[in-house]
Amino acid sequence: MIRVPNNAYSEMTENLYLDYNATAPLHPDAIAAMQDAFHAPANPSSVHRHGRSARARLERARNQLASALSVRASDITFTSGGTEASNMVLAGYQHIITSEIEHDAVLAASPDAQRIRTSPDGVVDLSHLKSLLGGVDAQAAPATLVSVMGANNETGAIQPIQEIAALCKEAGVHFHSDMVQLLGKKQLNLAQTGVDYASFSAHKIGGPAGVGAVYSAGALRPTPVIRGGGQEQGSRSGTENLIGIVGFGAAAEAALKGYAHFAQLAQWRDLAEQKLRAEAPEIEVIACNADRLANTSALYLPFMRSEMAVMALDLAGFSISAGAACSSGKMKPSHVISAMGMADKAGHVIRISSGWNTQREEWMRLAEKLIEMYKSNRDRQAEAGR
Repeated sequence: MIRVPNNAYSEMTENLYLDYNATAPLHPDAIAAMQDAFHAPANPSSVHRHGRSARARLERARNQLASALSVRASDITFTSGGTEASNMVLAGYQHIITSEIEHDAVLAASPDAQRIRTSPDGVVDLSHLKSLLGGVDAQAAPATLVSVMGANNETGAIQPIQEIAALCKEAGVHFHSDMVQLLGKKQLNLAQTGVDYASFSAHKIGGPAGVGAVYSAGALRPTPVIRGGGQEQGSRSGTENLIGIVGFGAAAEAALKGYAHFAQLAQWRDLAEQKLRAEAPEIEVIACNADRLANTSALYLPFMRSEMAVMALDLAGFSISAGAACSSGKMKPSHVISAMGMADKAGHVIRISSGWNTQREEWMRLAEKLIEMYKSNRDRQAEAGR
């Protein structure tokens, strides 16, 4: 259990952290690996013994991540994060087809993209994608990329990656998936998924922030957006962030051992949702009919605004969110919830996301506190409306 001392509120003895989809606490294995790498000069491009030692650490981390993905180490390029990884892939294509529920790292990098419709459960409409691909002629196909995330960061809905890959292959176009939220939460064999590119981020799985990676299948390479010294096989210039990459590798290796815990997280999440629905039936579980990440629960609270719920729970000792944590701390209605046909509900949705260090009691304590707060707010509004 993550216990964070909070001196701002003397009544709080601990803060229960349930915002892993924003960032996960550093895993002890990642901390140990980074501490071990701090002790010597670390430029992997240097040819002397210190440089060779740094290169060995870098390649070990690359192999650790490759093992977690069941791919070749040579198919992995390290970046500054998932955002840069996705931007590198998209930069190589003139025509982008993406979904309405993507992370802003993809949406902002492809403002003119065609958008695939989404079902009320937050899953992309395969028939609409097939229709869009039908409009791509043979001449345009090599310059066309489909980009659909593996799992949504706000709802946890897992997308039909293999089916999308099959449609892309049939149309002769390449397929990229933002798999930032899938890594460490669901076992991945990228060769079996059929993706051509995939993006990843260290800090979502217990590694440090500021490190990511892009997978490129076979002879494909991501388009360099940073040029200079030709590091990372010419795909990403700049001296590698060795300390961060070492932490990423250790976190990826630790994730391979943690999938049984994520199966438990699904059970605890489901119990908490059942308790919430039993005590307050008007609360809705978003994307409940979709295959979801085991750690994620998005809830619609009719009588509470998202920001009110987040702040009230924070004061009560629980860290959750109202969606993606990429707007400098600002809370705004979710484009994901709106794309699912629930624009009127978008300002009342919160996200709870657990992870490698979460225990059952945290889910249940949060459910109890949320029920207490929600009922109080609901009853107060009902009284005021009489």
